[in-house]
Amino acid sequence: MLDSIKKIFSNEGDEPVNTTGKPDISREKSAELYEKSKTFFPGGVNSPVRAFKSVYGTPLFISKGDGCHIWDADGNQFIDFCCSWGPLILGHNHPKVREKVIEVMQNGMSFGAPTALESELAELLLKNNKFIKKLRFVSSGTEAVMSAIRLARGYTKRDKILKFEGCYHGHSDSLLVKAGSGLVTFGETSSAGVPKSFADETIVVGLNDTAALDKAFEEFKDQIAAIIIEPVPANNGLLLQTKEYLQYLRDICTKNGTLLIFDEVISGFRVGFEGAAGHYGIQPDIITYGKIIGGGLPVGCYGASAEIMGSISPDGPVYQAGTLSGNPVAMAAGIAQLTELLRMGFYRDLNNKTEEFTESIQRFATARNYKFKVFSIGSIFWFAFTDKETIGSAEEIDPASMEKFKIMHRELLNRGIYLGPSGYEVGFISSAHTKVDLEKAKRAIFESLDLVFRK
Repeated sequence: MLDSIKKIFSNEGDEPVNTTGKPDISREKSAELYEKSKTFFPGGVNSPVRAFKSVYGTPLFISKGDGCHIWDADGNQFIDFCCSWGPLILGHNHPKVREKVIEVMQNGMSFGAPTALESELAELLLKNNKFIKKLRFVSSGTEAVMSAIRLARGYTKRDKILKFEGCYHGHSDSLLVKAGSGLVTFGETSSAGVPKSFADETIVVGLNDTAALDKAFEEFKDQIAAIIIEPVPANNGLLLQTKEYLQYLRDICTKNGTLLIFDEVISGFRVGFEGAAGHYGIQPDIITYGKIIGGGLPVGCYGASAEIMGSISPDGPVYQAGTLSGNPVAMAAGIAQLTELLRMGFYRDLNNKTEEFTESIQRFATARNYKFKVFSIGSIFWFAFTDKETIGSAEEIDPASMEKFKIMHRELLNRGIYLGPSGYEVGFISSAHTKVDLEKAKRAIFESLDLVFRK
């Protein structure tokens, strides 16, 4: 997983190829802002993928978002399929979210003390999600996963964690590891600053490999505290897994007294209100969610049964704390957003819209015999330059195909369409994307694909 992420940032200085497409958009102001930002931040950004290293041109500095549209510092307008990497399921600047936030902010933005808003949002979550009974709010998906790992270790009194190559769980030390050369390996650190001793507590196996799982539990019997997986792996392509495989994880965990953690920071509330757990009908032991539960504001949470959550301080011995956890602004945004998601037919309409969009694009590519597939689930999609009918592991992604994505990304920007700046990243549809917006986007995608495959 991290090897592919590193490839994203290795192309500085590349110049775009000449095409017969539209003229390049102006990036003059964005370029000025980028040069200035490089004097303040490593690489000029506060999260690496924003640096546009795997696509052409200067990073775009966004100045405004409304509905499904964003505007950059140069005044270019785009239909946005990044949606702040997923959480803006209602689109940008949704009036009900904005109004609720403004209402609450008038009374203060942070207290470091309990508020009724925390319970209001928790009740919305728990009453409509049968897979968790208690939860703890934190400030990010990474923090939620880090805390879930500590909880699993504290509850089981075991130290080792098993994760999968191709799944990303944030930048905490014990999970910034990659697979070695064997069927079952201890993780190898994939970032400077991660001690080898941390990696030695993390076992890494390939996705969709039951033989590797069996071997791991044979070699490390009674040592594995938890298996952690993105049930919808969406940080390194969209690596859709079968229900049977996810059920196999559930069964092997139950058999060995190991906890199953579903990292639903991306899939949570995207494939349904109950996320992938509800979609597949599989009960994990712990679930993590990310900023979608705060309308895009910094928030996350982890939840489990009342018994497992009883291990968290102050009830139990597993310590976890945060000054901004459950802050009223994020809670307010979450209450407004989740209330909208619970409206009758919300997911039916959103998923149908996504299905029509992705199927239209696939029909176009298939009719022209392009080596191109659109993978999707719920309101998540991924464009892959491949002729494979399924891609279930990171090893199945051809790194050379990312050169085609670079061309496509540039051509789409020139046509007013914004995708995340990496071919390994997924896209998202929001309820704010109208039929007119999606038709315009499809035409731009068709034109861009024609140019890509003309090379």
